[in-house]
Amino acid sequence: MPAPTLPQAPSHPPADAVAPAVSAAPEVGPAEAAPSAAAWGLLGVLSLIWGTSFILMKKGLVVFSALELGAARVSVAAALLLPFALREIGRVERRHLKWLALSGTVGTLIPAFLFAYAETKLASGLAGVLNALTAVFALLVGALLFGQRLTGLRVLGIGLGLLGTVVLMLLGGSGDAAANNAGSAWYGLYIVAATVGYGLSVNVIKHRLHALTPVAVTSLLLLLIGGPALAYLLLGTSFVHKLATVPGAWPAFGYIALLATMSTAVATVLFNMLIQRSTTLFASSSTYLIPIVALAWGTLDGENFNLWHAAGMVIILAGVFIIHRAR
Repeated sequence: MPAPTLPQAPSHPPADAVAPAVSAAPEVGPAEAAPSAAAWGLLGVLSLIWGTSFILMKKGLVVFSALELGAARVSVAAALLLPFALREIGRVERRHLKWLALSGTVGTLIPAFLFAYAETKLASGLAGVLNALTAVFALLVGALLFGQRLTGLRVLGIGLGLLGTVVLMLLGGSGDAAANNAGSAWYGLYIVAATVGYGLSVNVIKHRLHALTPVAVTSLLLLLIGGPALAYLLLGTSFVHKLATVPGAWPAFGYIALLATMSTAVATVLFNMLIQRSTTLFASSSTYLIPIVALAWGTLDGENFNLWHAAGMVIILAGVFIIHRAR
């Protein structure tokens, strides 16, 4: 993958930008523009990578706890990008560090634990479906804190996407929703909380860190959260003991390592690149396509697929179409 170019800040703010409530000296990101062919390509690749992440978490949880999986995922990803972080740390301005720490905490560290914990009770395909709420919260956070324009068509598109998610969760999450999802449905709230963090993170990256390259953003935020995650993994869990004594631990760790490499390290770089080359709403709309991939993997792994899944996905894709056509 070629090195991303450094985006330039505009000489004047876009017409719909207002001073956000979170900073006295706002940095205004690039004005919105129609997504390019490259942006659409990145959207497709991200959907495939992140759609696969839910089945990888499921495989890792066969041996490791949710806390061990989350900490290992962040630690491995931070280690992979450590050379880039060490190269970039001397170039970044100190004013960016607080935003990097915020984005890393709410957009990577906490969701890694929340998603893993949710998947101890939820099917991987259903977890992928609930992940689509990221686009909803990206829009709401952007409108509330960063002056993002909220139009009627965008609200309609978001509403359709959310409706499709509800259909999948309540009626198509498994072959028999009433029997299988009643006790575990509450675990979906952990994913809802994670998607709130994602929504805040994508807006922070777009509006506060647009002067940094995607590689710099990803490697530095992982550097800031990777140390605490590794310390907890080694000192606060039985991760090392399980690797040495539990049958199947190394294959399970292999799934976690693949998850960390592709879904956390590589995909986060690509996602930050997509944010800087398009809009936060377009970038987060990748989560509308992720359920299709997640449900496909779940079906291959024995999770049920029914007509409600198909109906929900059609509604979601209709919402994506409306969102991308909205101005």
